[in-house]
Amino acid sequence: MSLVAEGLAVGHGERTVVAGISIAIATGEVFCLLGPNGCGKTTLFRTLLGLLPPLAGTVNLDGTPMSALSRRAIARRIAYVPQAHSPAFPFTVSDVVLMGRTPHLGLFSRPGREDRRRVDAALSRLGIAGLAEADYSRLSGGQRQLVLIARALAGDAGFLVMDEPTASLDYGNQSLVLKQIRSLAGQGIGILLSSHDPDHVLAIGDRAALIRDGAILRQGSLDQVMDSTLLSRLYDMAVEVVSLPDGRRVCLPGR
Repeated sequence: MSLVAEGLAVGHGERTVVAGISIAIATGEVFCLLGPNGCGKTTLFRTLLGLLPPLAGTVNLDGTPMSALSRRAIARRIAYVPQAHSPAFPFTVSDVVLMGRTPHLGLFSRPGREDRRRVDAALSRLGIAGLAEADYSRLSGGQRQLVLIARALAGDAGFLVMDEPTASLDYGNQSLVLKQIRSLAGQGIGILLSSHDPDHVLAIGDRAALIRDGAILRQGSLDQVMDSTLLSRLYDMAVEVVSLPDGRRVCLPGR
């Protein structure tokens, strides 16, 4: 499976937010979007999900123009994981995850045995089967984020689009969610995520794109993108990318 954007411009009405986007994302990889607040990451996501029409260019899913696909067909192939979710009712975890089966149900049909089997499999896949009957509204931030990922997995989509999946989480929960994202890519899921934290990109990304001033500043492998000069331009401050003795790289504010 592949998700490909060519010559894409995104925005609202006649106002262009980001233009000149050409990216290709395959299953089994983590592709990260990195940029400051207001750079257009969320607008780009909404366009790639088919929720906003592109102002220019094309988006193709498995070689088919997104514009030629129904909302149901898109939802079966691409699932969205928001950065936060406040439930209106005290749903159980199983009920929340079961919502991910909606694209596979008819207008008046009810979830069946196979749908519930998919829910159980998604919870087990993320190691949270023990929370199935828990009150979703009472979970920790990290647990709630894993439930949202399970909801996306229950729909059997080949791609997950994640909008800042570690936002507002403490250090331990960030580590928990990042570990699961990397694991899912290893199982063949294609993941497109946005982040404000370059260390997270260095920890789990395969490729990345830096977005600033309405355009992609650079995209490619982490070696090509995540360097001190480019990150300093991205954030308008000195940034140093430092290699640790174990081979990992981290970002530090420049001196």
